[in-house]
Amino acid sequence: MMERVCRVLEYDKMKEQLMPYAGSSLGKQRVSELMPSLDFTHIQKEQKKTAEASKVVRLKGQAPLGGLRDIRASIKRTEIGGSLNAHELLDISSTIYASRRFKTFVETMVEDEIELSILPEMVAEIVPLTDLQREIDQAIDENGHVLDSASPALRTIRQQIRSHESAVKSKLESITRSSSGRKMLSDAIVTIRNDRYVIPVKAEYRGHYGGIVHDQSSSGATLFVEPENVVQINNQLREARTKEKYEVERILVELSGKVSEFTGELSVIVATMTEVDFMFAKATYAAAMKATEPNLNEDGVVSMKKARHPLISKDDIVPIDIELGDRFTSLIITGPNTGGKTVTLKTLGLLTLMVQSGLHIPVEDGSTAAVFQKIFADIGDEQSIEQSLSTFSSHMTNIVSIMEQVDFQSLVLFDELGAGTDPTEGAALAMSILDHVYRVGARVIATTHYSELKGYAYNREGVMNASVEFDVETLRPTYRLLIGVPGRSNAFAISKRLGLRDAIIDEAKGYVSEDSNKVEKMISSLEDSRKQAELDHEEAKKLRAEAEQLHRDLQEKMEELDENRDRLLQSAEDKAAKYVKKAQEEAEQIIAELRERQKNNPAIKDHELIDARKRLSEAEPNLVKKKAPKPKLPKPKIDKLIPGDEVKVISFDQKGHIVDKVNDKEYYVQLGMMKMKVKKDDILYLNRPKAVETKALSNVRGRNAHVKTELDLRGERFENAMLDVEKYLDDAVLAGYHQVSIIHGKGTGALRKGVQELLNSHPNVAETRLGSAGEGGSGVTVAKLK
Repeated sequence: MMERVCRVLEYDKMKEQLMPYAGSSLGKQRVSELMPSLDFTHIQKEQKKTAEASKVVRLKGQAPLGGLRDIRASIKRTEIGGSLNAHELLDISSTIYASRRFKTFVETMVEDEIELSILPEMVAEIVPLTDLQREIDQAIDENGHVLDSASPALRTIRQQIRSHESAVKSKLESITRSSSGRKMLSDAIVTIRNDRYVIPVKAEYRGHYGGIVHDQSSSGATLFVEPENVVQINNQLREARTKEKYEVERILVELSGKVSEFTGELSVIVATMTEVDFMFAKATYAAAMKATEPNLNEDGVVSMKKARHPLISKDDIVPIDIELGDRFTSLIITGPNTGGKTVTLKTLGLLTLMVQSGLHIPVEDGSTAAVFQKIFADIGDEQSIEQSLSTFSSHMTNIVSIMEQVDFQSLVLFDELGAGTDPTEGAALAMSILDHVYRVGARVIATTHYSELKGYAYNREGVMNASVEFDVETLRPTYRLLIGVPGRSNAFAISKRLGLRDAIIDEAKGYVSEDSNKVEKMISSLEDSRKQAELDHEEAKKLRAEAEQLHRDLQEKMEELDENRDRLLQSAEDKAAKYVKKAQEEAEQIIAELRERQKNNPAIKDHELIDARKRLSEAEPNLVKKKAPKPKLPKPKIDKLIPGDEVKVISFDQKGHIVDKVNDKEYYVQLGMMKMKVKKDDILYLNRPKAVETKALSNVRGRNAHVKTELDLRGERFENAMLDVEKYLDDAVLAGYHQVSIIHGKGTGALRKGVQELLNSHPNVAETRLGSAGEGGSGVTVAKLK
């Protein structure tokens, strides 16, 4: 909640104003992390720090804080044995110097009998580290270059370097000045390539000087040659420079080691100077906006005199007096738009956040500010398109959150409370919300357009009216807050000032005074409106009921479809799993029997067992089987197969009977307890019982549609399912079936119970049973027909 309030009251913009007054990156980071505190003691201490820094600024103009660097990373690296470069060591020296200079500055002020209490305690913790600073400064110059005086060895090495450089330059310059040199060189200069001194030789004279070619021009016409007579000197120079590099690294490592001995003291310096920089940033900011230290209390009493919003230009701001928490705890500000009501809320809110952040505020001396444990603000239009919330809904969502958290230590700021809805309801809701906030003891300021709230303020103890003054002559608000005076709409005066005719204004005034004469007409109009509203309400209720019923029907249908889908999928999975398991069990049992026979009959070979296992594994109910050459089968003795025909499935070498026809090329065949789809070419016709032939003939003569040996009721409603079963039994009897299967699924069991009751009472049913594991289990009822 605090983050939201800071955003609404533009707290971050205030911090952006404060940021430039920090003198170092450490101070700026401290500003960026600044947040209001809820600890009264801590806030008092921070206010005193700002006050003491402000006193120094007032007396001395500014404190000497230049040179402070962020050396925290360098300190950590030396703690773990790391080495610092020259610039990092310079930053440490600069920070030590800044802390020493500021320490001396404070001590001098104390000697001058300037009363300070906080700064002397802070600088007392700073250890000067003069020796460390001196060693760094003697070894490294201000540009980060290690000086010759850093060590005797480095001085000797650099003298050798200068001697070698002078010698090689002298030899090369003699070449460039010679007459032959002017002929053979592209230019009479000495330059460097690969850290070695060379001269630019024309390509045609490459061999004249001997030595080493280090580079050539882009055109190839010039070669950069190290003549043979300077190679030795250049080698010596390079060797000296290598020694210089190692000596410089040794010096830096040595200095880093000395820094590591004072990491604790350096950390204290950084922490102290960061806080000092932050203190003086607050003090300088306060001086820039003419801010003062307020009197603090925890009693919710606010008395800000000539308060100014820090984000409004000095040329545009009009100071206001804000009072709250003493004579009254609720302030209701009424008046027209653009009058400055919202600015009043934001001024109080932002100044309170600043006080609780340890900042001085732009008010007159003697002003009082309260420290609140919770600050709430509902200000501005936060309508959310993404969340489809209206202005009223958005505000109410925020207000609901406020109502759940507000207590007697809270400051609540409401902007246009109750706006965005019906004025009568909005005003009533606003009064109820204000009553609740008042009862819990919170301090509240609310702005509103509703004239009803003017009367509310008069009729409630502890509630005060206020308004923002409006100048009718200039048609502009003066932005002065008038406590105790309710706001006026000024509609007639403004209209007259804008040129509206007096006759129209007088007539309007007459309407206001003659309202009582129109009560009857208003009541009649309201009655007509009420009746029409009732008719519209009934029509809306009817349409809503129809829509809800349609929604329920669609929802039930969707649930039913989902249930049927899930049931079918589960049934298919169960069947597949059972078939596979049964086939595997039968295969293993047969293999076991064959192995037992092998013990008694050695004539049975292992390859026969393997062949048997393979043949049995092929008996698993797979939808896709490997194609194998099939023997040419004799044609059936009849034209087409019908349910009941006894047949043999060649690939399984199993006998069974036709159950149903899939298409002209495939049939459903019952093999023991398994029903399988088999291609016509894999079926050998064996026999057609006379009863089947007779009933088939009857079926052909008397019926137009073929009857299956099973009826699937899944997904049917109960009443429809019972009718389907009765009709199906009649068809099955006419088809001459001895046995049929009714698939009702498992579900709740209601459909199964109804099917079994109907079958048991049917005259053509001999007996019933639940399906076996291979037939669908309790989801199927098998009926034997008479």
